Amino acid sequence: MTKITFVAASGERIETQASAGSTVMETAIMNAVPGIVAECGGACTCATCHVYIDPDWEAVVGGPSAMEEDMLDFAFDVKSSSRLSCQIKVKDNLDGLVVHVPSRQG
Repeated sequence: MTKITFVAASGERIETQASAGSTVMETAIMNAVPGIVAECGGACTCATCHVYIDPDWEAVVGGPSAMEEDMLDFAFDVKSSSRLSCQIKVKDNLDGLVVHVPSRQG
């Protein structure tokens, strides 16, 4: 299992365990992380699972694909660390990942 910590807009830290091969979005939904709506269910056709990757993890997670960048145009308060959590596959090297949830979704 891979540990992922979600930091809600309120500052609350939610520590979760994720299975390899799942996505960060699926982990958020399974753990009722506030602020992750995931309207499209992970199809990369909305921007309601938007997160900010913690600076210490940006290089490990990597940047968005071209399709993801297009969807991020619909997200609220996009930053250089913005990603759609449905597009981040859980792998062993993400153990300890920290993501921040924006104050609202697009």
